[in-house]
Amino acid sequence: MEFHVDTVRQALMEALILATPILGAGLVIGLVVSLFQAVTQIQAQTLSFVPKIIGMIVVAILLLGWIAVRMAEFAIEMFHFAG
Repeated sequence: MEFHVDTVRQALMEALILATPILGAGLVIGLVVSLFQAVTQIQAQTLSFVPKIIGMIVVAILLLGWIAVRMAEFAIEMFHFAG
């Protein structure tokens, strides 16, 4: 039972590590756009949504190699423990 709990904890931690740079980019872009909207008093909903999505997609594409390596290493580690 302890092995299963540890495996789930490790999988959740790995997911958090992989998602952090992408979510961080969305946070930073959102703050910049919100500041721009406050200064210019432009309140268009798409102005806050579109740059965040584009920025998060760009960061995900740039980090795709690192994400793939981390996921492959985690999968190998899980298969090693299962065998």
